[in-house]
Formats: sequence, structure tokens, C-alpha cells
Amino acid sequence: MNQGAIVIDTCRCKGCSLCVEACPLHILRLAPKRVNIKGYPYAEQVNVEQCTGCASCAIVCPDACISVYRVKVKM
Repeated sequence: MNQGAIVIDTCRCKGCSLCVEACPLHILRLAPKRVNIKGYPYAEQVNVEQCTGCASCAIVCPDACISVYRVKVKM
């Protein structure tokens, strides 16, 4: 079983929400009531433990703000 982790460069994120739409597990959202230094609401992960590291979010991000890491979890 794989478990993933993502790191979002919130300063570069422009809040386009393409990553939110691309995530098959619906674990991303745009930050409610918060903006980055450029004035954009940024993407954030809401269910950290559910991420599988599929990288759908990183693939669609036009600004390459998302890095994805995958770790094998022994059961």
C-alpha cells in the first residue's frame, strides 16, 4: 500500500483550483478566508492521511507549486 504526502508552495499558488478538481480522493481545497502574499486563496490538503501520492494534483498545476512524495506502508 502506498501513502502519499504533498507539499504546496503556497506563495506561488494562484488559486486556480485545478488541483482540487483533479484529486480523485477530494483531499484538497482552496483555503477559506486566507490568501497568500499575492492575494490569492491557495490550495491546501485537508485529509493528509488519505493521500495515496497519485500526483494528479501536481500534473495539472500550471505553476508547478505541488511536490508529491510516496512512501510504501507495510501492513
